[in-house]
Amino acid sequence: MNQEIYLGHTRIANDSPVFIVAEMSANHLQDYDRAVRILHAAKEAGANAVKLQTFTPDSITFDGDAPYFSISGGTLWDGATYHQLYSRAQTPWEWHPKLMEEAKKLGLLCFSSPFDPTAVDFMAELDMPAVKIASYEITDLPLIRYAARLHKPMIFATGIARLADIERALAVCQEEGNEDVILLKCVSGYPTPYEDVNLRVIPTLHTAFDCLMGLSDHTMGIATAIGSVCLGARMIEKHLTLRRADGGPDGSFSMEPAEFKEMVDNIRILEKALGSDAYRLTKVQKAERKDARSLFVVKDMAPGEPFTPENVRSIRPNLGLAPVYYEEILTKKAACAIGKGTPLSWDLIR
Repeated sequence: MNQEIYLGHTRIANDSPVFIVAEMSANHLQDYDRAVRILHAAKEAGANAVKLQTFTPDSITFDGDAPYFSISGGTLWDGATYHQLYSRAQTPWEWHPKLMEEAKKLGLLCFSSPFDPTAVDFMAELDMPAVKIASYEITDLPLIRYAARLHKPMIFATGIARLADIERALAVCQEEGNEDVILLKCVSGYPTPYEDVNLRVIPTLHTAFDCLMGLSDHTMGIATAIGSVCLGARMIEKHLTLRRADGGPDGSFSMEPAEFKEMVDNIRILEKALGSDAYRLTKVQKAERKDARSLFVVKDMAPGEPFTPENVRSIRPNLGLAPVYYEEILTKKAACAIGKGTPLSWDLIR
């Protein structure tokens, strides 16, 4: 898989800044003006992109009364049918071009997750810069194949995926000649307990599939996202809302703007701190070597007097010979009179 991918004009690679995506999902609460405000909040918080979801209730599920169309099992959405949930969660398709235009004005990229081929076609019409395959669609190989044919970067959330699912999804992309793939470590738990995250899997997946890696994070707070950067994540996706108290299907596990900004700011700090894997001294470190130890004469010495532990010591600052020569110096004598407090140099030794 390609190790350098462009979303629009933004380069994503193992040596690039982390690409940060604000997932709007259903946090617009069916209010277009609120959706626009989320775009502005994402920009102010430092996001690189905003992600939408492109579906209708009928393209993602079936409006049926059978028990298996009802949500249960201790989720946030227990008691509703899938059709009811996705009716509340959908982003009206007529908003998409307007939101993309607003994002463009702000300098943000805007792309989406398709849930059926008609959504892929719609995204192609809008020339979205990437396709995000949601966790629950990673087993839908016909959808993945159809989307891969756009030859846009493919971003996969691995929330429910077995390794075989990931392998098959990537194989489909390669069969279609699309090797611009980013894998997002993900847990489909809302919110995700920290002990279920297993960030150490990020380098494991990188080794297994040779893909650029990232994190689609549903934990509360910023710690998990920041930690993933240390393990190689080049893309971070987090849900963004204006206020959790406003509710909505995803509101309770979404970040508020101030939290999102804190996450972005800390990731940018961490990027600077991670720096290079080459061991070398910085300018500051080189300058501070002046305060290292070196060899000084600490008692007045006459010409020919032997050097001893009593008249030579390793002390600060670093103006004399290096302490590595200490034992050698103890076998030699003063070449001339040396006053106490004099840094040792070879011309003072015979």
